[in-house]
Amino acid sequence: MARISRRAMLIGGGVVGAGLLGAAGLAGRRIWLDREPEALPLQDDKARLLWQNWSGTEYAYPATRAAPRSEDELVALLRTATAPIRPVGSGHSFTGLVPTPGTLLTLDGLSGLVGHDAATSRAVVRGGTRLGALGPALSAIGQEMSNLPDINKQSLAGALATGTHGTGRGIRALHGDVVALRLATPSGDLIDCDATTHPELFNAARVGLGAFGVVTQVTLQNRPLTRVLKRTWLLPTEEVLARWPALRQQHRNVEFLVLPFTGYAVVITHDETDRPIKPRGPDRDTETLMGLKRLRDIFEFASPLRIAAAKEALKDIPPEEMVDDGWKLLSNERPVRFKEIEYHLPIDAQIPALREILEVIETRRPDVFFPIEARVIAPDDAWLSPFNGRETGSIAVHAWYKDDHDFFFSLIEPIFRRYEGRPHWGKLHSLKARDFAALYPNWREAQEVRRALDPEGRMLNDYLKRILVDEA
Repeated sequence: MARISRRAMLIGGGVVGAGLLGAAGLAGRRIWLDREPEALPLQDDKARLLWQNWSGTEYAYPATRAAPRSEDELVALLRTATAPIRPVGSGHSFTGLVPTPGTLLTLDGLSGLVGHDAATSRAVVRGGTRLGALGPALSAIGQEMSNLPDINKQSLAGALATGTHGTGRGIRALHGDVVALRLATPSGDLIDCDATTHPELFNAARVGLGAFGVVTQVTLQNRPLTRVLKRTWLLPTEEVLARWPALRQQHRNVEFLVLPFTGYAVVITHDETDRPIKPRGPDRDTETLMGLKRLRDIFEFASPLRIAAAKEALKDIPPEEMVDDGWKLLSNERPVRFKEIEYHLPIDAQIPALREILEVIETRRPDVFFPIEARVIAPDDAWLSPFNGRETGSIAVHAWYKDDHDFFFSLIEPIFRRYEGRPHWGKLHSLKARDFAALYPNWREAQEVRRALDPEGRMLNDYLKRILVDEA
């Protein structure tokens, strides 16, 4: 979105600068609101070191930190570690999946490729491998994952545990391409499972929240390395909403981002091509985002002026194109921290729900400036997958890390729930176990598998007890 960002910077310099002349009070208010959140102590009163997730929504002072470098070390640790035992990847989840006063366990020492089969485009990968490192590793053997999420900092095991997904026609979330996995159980056993060997464990643990044990190794069904054309362009929001069913069919990967208070949406597509490589340039999305923030800061209480200024700045911007291997273009750098709620809805409910969300934001939350993201995901059969049994349209609403996000629960989540949405396991929500039991047809079976593996609840922190156990 380079050209978008340059135009947004003009807004920030000219229109917004003029607005500041008559908005000293508002500017002072915004400076106060934009102050950094108070930093947490690096140690608690027992000299235990701070762990905090990327967005700052969760933290803990674990008594023990462990980084086993082999499966033997891991299983020995699981037998004796102080509970709750919680595996951690990159800390990119926004929910309380990781915090523990007991043992914090990283798989960074268990990463990299184990082996591959060129004939079937399959690869065996250790669970601690970061998605950003997996791309070039697979590329070196002529393979790539079928899809990638918008951010690739996660560990493979963490991404699978939370149902992390990309977007695309007939393309499943990452766990949909898992054909086998190895699990280190809370009792210290190693179990290999697939669709025919321990199938109940395979069905339950592919999206396991780190509650069934620790995924040490995964066999992925990949595809041959493919070159794609990435295209980004602006359209009026109403046009995108009307064209969305057709866009989903026309492109291999497609998503759009509604820019609140602008009347525009950004459409992003990826399609296979034989064009020569045209690599992506420097990241400009951050400049665009900060331009939208400046509009918010000055015109927060004058929405018509904000919309008019944005429309003038964003009109007539030509598309942007780049060509490269798919793994280089599907994920993006997101240095600006934020908080997020994302739900996965039946595909036919996606646009009606999005219309309601956009209306409530533009009428009741003038502080919002982050784009609203819409994606499409194919169905799969993992028991705890949010995409189980249905084609899904996802909607993600964001708030800057310094801004209040209570509206996620008071205004946005009720809309999601009316449309039978299932929350992303790594994003903010207020649901409890009884809610999930009504949303997932195999919920009871998954919990039976979990209890058999971990009868003492050694993998369960307070958050997991709330969403997996407590049905009161």
